[in-house]
Amino acid sequence: MSSDPPPPRPATLEDVALVAGVSRATVSRVINGAQTVDPALRRAVERAIANTRYVPNRAARSLVTRRTGSIALVVSEEERRTVADPFIGRMFTDPYFGRVVSGLLEVLRLVGVQMLLMLADDDVSRTQLVSYLQQGHVDGVILISSHAADPLPAMLTSTRLPAVLSGRPPQPTRISYVDADQQAGARLAADHLAGLGRRHIATVSGPMDMPAGQDRLAGFRAAMAAHGDHEVISVEGDFTQAGGAAAMKRLLGELPDLDGVFIASDLMALGALPVLHGQGRRLPEDVAVVGFDDSSAALACSPPLTTVRQPVEEMAAEMARLLLRAINEPGRPAQSVIFQPTLVVRQSA
Repeated sequence: MSSDPPPPRPATLEDVALVAGVSRATVSRVINGAQTVDPALRRAVERAIANTRYVPNRAARSLVTRRTGSIALVVSEEERRTVADPFIGRMFTDPYFGRVVSGLLEVLRLVGVQMLLMLADDDVSRTQLVSYLQQGHVDGVILISSHAADPLPAMLTSTRLPAVLSGRPPQPTRISYVDADQQAGARLAADHLAGLGRRHIATVSGPMDMPAGQDRLAGFRAAMAAHGDHEVISVEGDFTQAGGAAAMKRLLGELPDLDGVFIASDLMALGALPVLHGQGRRLPEDVAVVGFDDSSAALACSPPLTTVRQPVEEMAAEMARLLLRAINEPGRPAQSVIFQPTLVVRQSA
């Protein structure tokens, strides 16, 4: 009688080191998020972890380190909304959130760290959240904050829990963050539209209570001023598809001879372009349109959208690495990492 073969032996640190061609210590430093590892060696170790399917023994390690092997992804909204409100749907339909999660998991799953999704949208939920975090349920926090007056970044710093913020904090705060140079990205959009010879250029901005909205508008206006246009018309949007459609209707009312527009997110552009089509405007012949993000929404536009790319997945992966370093090196000073955007030219401009 034949017996089933024994299950394969779980991969060890030594196995990963052998496949990567590095020392066991180097593998350990990569797993623990050490900043001193050469990027090429880190990539080799990450590939070896994936190829060997190595899974760290978090249960054994937690007995020694008193860590949970999990982090929280906290999304902070300004106020409680109904289920029908765009914010709730945006959590699961906005390409930005999916890209952030993808980038975080790219790093976290290699080291066996789990991620909890948590929401905070009023004073009570923020207080409850901080209390939960202080009880040691997670080792650190990635925070996505949606408004400038959010008290949560400062609340997190007071707990001394390792935390990394997605985007520039609205107020100076001792918290690490990762962002793209939002103003530089908006300048790319302005330079491109002006370079096409457009003379009646306007913008659909992001929300003015968000640093990203503020920075993109400021960068666009500064670049247009350098091109001789000191009175750029702006209509505020809300970073949603429906908001982009409503903002474009208002913009056409204010500037009927519009021939170039910077829309501060691809998702808003996805809503705005059908409004232009409905008014008989051809793209790019009558109106040149540039978006921001280079998300899946840019390719869903008709025609495909020329847009400013911010490398969201890479930014999120860096957030995860910063957080792992802060967890493994208590007392590490806060730091910021800024990525440079690029222009992706397609058929809309």
